Amino acid sequence: MIKKTIFHLLLALSLSTSTYAKDVDVDAFDIYDWMESLKGEWKLSPADKQIGTDSYKHKAILPIVGTDTTAMAFKSIGYNSTIQEDLLPDTKKQMVTMYHCKDMECNQLKATHYCVKQNQPEFIANFQQSSENKIVFDCDMSTELCKSNEDHVHKIIHEVSNDGKHLKSSYLSWENQKLKKNSSIYHFDRKSK
Repeated sequence: MIKKTIFHLLLALSLSTSTYAKDVDVDAFDIYDWMESLKGEWKLSPADKQIGTDSYKHKAILPIVGTDTTAMAFKSIGYNSTIQEDLLPDTKKQMVTMYHCKDMECNQLKATHYCVKQNQPEFIANFQQSSENKIVFDCDMSTELCKSNEDHVHKIIHEVSNDGKHLKSSYLSWENQKLKKNSSIYHFDRKSK
């Protein structure tokens, strides 16, 4: 009877410990650190690696697919207070996103995306959906653009794989408050130094 009770206690303890390990709290500092791991230059993966997307087929982008041309770059600016993402630099589709703390306490991480759609949606980090290998930003629903019917990027997702050497970046667009079918999704490979 005692052995059975001890077994059940140990089982309950191990189950609660493993459940707790999966529910680790993520905060703005964690996500900022994960964003910093993206620093450097990235090139567009070859066409056969652009899985689940046709975004690379755009006439402004297709010439740099599979080449060593920088197609995405991340760097820290402002004394490491902001991370600048430069998407498709020197193309007609160039866009910039700035990631930074919302306030001095850094309780929330914000982003502003300067889009070729000629608007600037603002985002907040999604702590529940983000992890070390998947960083998610949702449109800030306290802003007019995110609540509007206007075509805009509504969610940004950066997914890292292959020991930090591959990046899938998704810019999910909304129009009339619905997800569009033709969002921009790109696959990148980290450039060798």
